[in-house]
Amino acid sequence: MEYLRAACATLIAVVFAASSVSKLRDFRGFARSVPALVPMPANAVVPVAVAVVGAEAGAAVLVVVPATATAGFVLASLLLLAFAAAIGTALRRGRPASCRCFGAADTPVGPRHLARNTVLLCFAVLGAFAPEHLPPVAGAALAVAAGGVLAVLVIAMDDIAVVFARSS
Repeated sequence: MEYLRAACATLIAVVFAASSVSKLRDFRGFARSVPALVPMPANAVVPVAVAVVGAEAGAAVLVVVPATATAGFVLASLLLLAFAAAIGTALRRGRPASCRCFGAADTPVGPRHLARNTVLLCFAVLGAFAPEHLPPVAGAALAVAAGGVLAVLVIAMDDIAVVFARSS
């Protein structure tokens, strides 16, 4: 089980670090996309966008530090729940909203984004409840690699979906 925590920490850290960095790279574009997902007054958009980026970066850092990993997993879980709620609300409204989760892509949110966040939420919860013991180095390396591979697949999900949609 200690391998599970290492894999979960890697997955969450890489996903949230990539997400926060991509939002910072095009912060104005990200901030413009926020009201489409969560309608709000214009003066709240930038503070909400800053809070999202800060919380994502914080979760990425917290999960890799053993003393704060549980807090990081809890923060990541709360963020994922909020993201799922925002996406679900946008889908129910039937208005297109772009997913600026990992960059400047204007991919409209859809059920796969809800599924992605649900899977990530499961890993965040598993990580929070997994034992806090540090695993042996060889096993830890394998767990970190597995978490990294999963993170790359999560980050590339929209691109992978496009490839499979074209081949159908």
